[in-house]
Amino acid sequence: MSVNDPEHSRQLHPHTSPDDLSGLPEPLPDNQDVPETPPRLPRILAIAFPAVIVLLALAFFGARLWAHHVMKASLPQIDGTLSVPGLSAPVTVQRDAHGVPHIGAASFDDLVVAQAYVTTQDRLWQMDTLRRHATGELAEVLGSNLVAHDRSQRTLQLGPTADRAVASLAPDQLHWLQLYARGVNASIAEQQSHLPLEFRLLRYTPAPWRPRDSILVGLVMFQDLTNTFPTKLSREVISTRLPPALLADLYPVGSWRDHPPSKLPTDLTTPQPEIPNVPLDESQSRLTRPETPPTPPATSAEVAGILKLQQTLNPQFACQSCRAGSNNWALSGAHTASGKPLLSNDMHLSFSVPGIWYESDLAVSSASFHVAGVALPGTPFIIVGHNDHVAWGFTNLGADVQDVYVEHTRPTSTGADFQSPDGTWRPIQRIHEIIHVRRGKDIKLEVLATQHGSATTPIISALLPAPNATNATDRRALSLRWTIYDPGSVSLPFYAINAATDGTALRNAFSLYGGPAQNLVYADDQGHIGYHVVGRIPLRGSVMTPSPLSPVPVSGIDPAYIWAGYIPYDQLPQVLDPPGGILATANARITPDGYPFPITLDWADPYRNERIWRVLSGAHNFNPADSLALETDIYSDPDHAIAQRLAYAIDHADPHTSANPRRLHQAADLLRSWDGRVDANSPAATITDAARTTLWPMLLLPRLGDAWQIYSWGERAYAEEQLIMHNPARWLPGKGDTWDNLLAAAVDKALGAANAPNDLRKWQYGQAHVLDVQHPVFALSPLIPRILGLPTGTGPHPESGDGTTVKQMGHTFGPSERFTADLANPDNTTLNIVLGQSGNPLSPWFLDQFQAWFQGTTFPLPFTTASLDTTHPHTLTLTPR
Repeated sequence: MSVNDPEHSRQLHPHTSPDDLSGLPEPLPDNQDVPETPPRLPRILAIAFPAVIVLLALAFFGARLWAHHVMKASLPQIDGTLSVPGLSAPVTVQRDAHGVPHIGAASFDDLVVAQAYVTTQDRLWQMDTLRRHATGELAEVLGSNLVAHDRSQRTLQLGPTADRAVASLAPDQLHWLQLYARGVNASIAEQQSHLPLEFRLLRYTPAPWRPRDSILVGLVMFQDLTNTFPTKLSREVISTRLPPALLADLYPVGSWRDHPPSKLPTDLTTPQPEIPNVPLDESQSRLTRPETPPTPPATSAEVAGILKLQQTLNPQFACQSCRAGSNNWALSGAHTASGKPLLSNDMHLSFSVPGIWYESDLAVSSASFHVAGVALPGTPFIIVGHNDHVAWGFTNLGADVQDVYVEHTRPTSTGADFQSPDGTWRPIQRIHEIIHVRRGKDIKLEVLATQHGSATTPIISALLPAPNATNATDRRALSLRWTIYDPGSVSLPFYAINAATDGTALRNAFSLYGGPAQNLVYADDQGHIGYHVVGRIPLRGSVMTPSPLSPVPVSGIDPAYIWAGYIPYDQLPQVLDPPGGILATANARITPDGYPFPITLDWADPYRNERIWRVLSGAHNFNPADSLALETDIYSDPDHAIAQRLAYAIDHADPHTSANPRRLHQAADLLRSWDGRVDANSPAATITDAARTTLWPMLLLPRLGDAWQIYSWGERAYAEEQLIMHNPARWLPGKGDTWDNLLAAAVDKALGAANAPNDLRKWQYGQAHVLDVQHPVFALSPLIPRILGLPTGTGPHPESGDGTTVKQMGHTFGPSERFTADLANPDNTTLNIVLGQSGNPLSPWFLDQFQAWFQGTTFPLPFTTASLDTTHPHTLTLTPR
């Protein structure tokens, strides 16, 4: 036993008597503190820690119970009877297994009120967010991270634009918007005690809906599809750093791969002649730069400002192939199994939770009116779909509907003036805006604006830094001319479109449509198929001799760039019943050779369109299943060709190209044996994609410096293909270099940068390319989805397809719906949206369509009365209050 043992210290020494204390410890001096008892903190922690855990668990499960209670309470009523103000007669709402409402009313007025009411039941928060997005009011509910977005939107003046549009709407269109607002507000009033979870989390309530708000929702779509002015700013910078030959390589205008709808059928297996640097359509390629004030060299701050602007206005900018587009086609009965036309459409847009489209079926018994398809929440009627006689679908045209003017200004005692093309000076308008910030201070913003024609044109210079950051007066006054600023271009004539009885009536109804400009493809039950460009496209200069388009900012006083009007509707590109019985578009060039009116310089890559025409040209007995297979097609002709070229380059490059030649040659073997399908499991697709991505900075960085990041063009992939396949020496880094070495180095560098595995057979495309769509509020914190105990998004999922495949895919971008209409039997119509009808995570219709969409299957959209009665388990009757 040790003398230091506590037990021993409490006993007398064995050789002492009880009176002998020499063996005991010495007493402490009087001035020395008595040792404290052992600390109590461990004991406290031992008690408190479990208590904290219990409290946290109680808080967690309490929050989950609260969230579930809120979500359950906000689920819409789908059976029984519900009293709704604004109705004149009962309306029947039958919902099918996917929650798609089939609304039957006795009058058009009741139909629109009911459509608005039911849509708002499922999508109220989305609708409120869309109007806030348009007007720049997101920071008010989402916080300071959205200030840059709101500042851009306030500068672009979408709110005042909607006000002017409402004031000039045709009386019938205004009537529909007023009825729609009545239905939305009735639904908001009914939901006040059980608003969707997003409102409860953010602690605000939605304002009443107005006709203006429906216009704002339309302007959001207009902006997504036409807001390309940052490309003109970036091209202006790049043009000061590259010689003309290199600039032309980066900005092709059309290609030999194009197949305009009016082009006669050709043998697509025959090699086409290559016309380097000369677009086929000369009217679209007059790139003579207009006279503008001298542009000083861009600073790094300006380049960074343009990059930030591109990212703010276009969240998909990081995915250069993810520009808003679509596929559509129509086949005559000569190509179909039914002997009647078949029409398909899948619109490519950014994904959101919930998705952008809302499926609906609308009928008015007293007027033999029946239409079904996808609606845009916040607007009345059907945007894309079919009725008893005709079906239609869109792809984005990509028309140039924006000009950036370099304004001539002078200071005055009260502010500043700008000069009009007629030489007169007018005062610059000053518009005062206030951005409210959640948990932050209000931000006061002054927006300047000029006037061109009847349109107010905001000055957008404030969105960019001044060339000299210390002197804002050095900033040029850049104003934006845009078709939306002409009130007549903002219209919603979808009643007439939905009511069309044949292709001719549909085409005539679209003459009232202002934009965004689209490629309309349609088919009717009489056997006709047709194509028509719809939407207003400006003419610069004069109608008789239109000026060429400018890819860069132009002088605000140049008469060549005054808007003289719009291309007449009957002179827009159009085709009726083409001899080959096939019509298709996919955002590529649609103008035939010699077309007299400039439409755009910035077409999309031709690959999706070329692939569609190639498949359809061999179509016989085509049916809806065949259309779905084409919509989900993942073959890439350019990727396939480039893979072969990369394999050749590796085989013929200098041996010292790579520090790991074994892996590089394995890459070549995988590339040369690839079938060109961009499958999620494909190593070759991964190698090709990584090499193409790596090649751009290798080519551009030495010549453009930091400006290489702002290069953006619709045919960017085509420009790269031409460089890779034709190997112009002017792009080689130095004398003595070869394209074989350059391409092999690009593959080698890509393998290293992406941390490719040693065995490239294990490198799968879907590992680096995933679909991941998250809710904008629920994804703000990782705790929110856990508290909800529910999926709040879709991902990450390994994805197939890329920007050059018919199935055009990106991280949060792709086909927003897949629609096929069989004009022989409307019950054979199929429709699939990305997620589901509901915005409520507790609804069975929140994500119920996702797996079908992701796996490339679809659902029927029953149409006839007999099919509706057997496929709709839920019936709600809306009665007048």
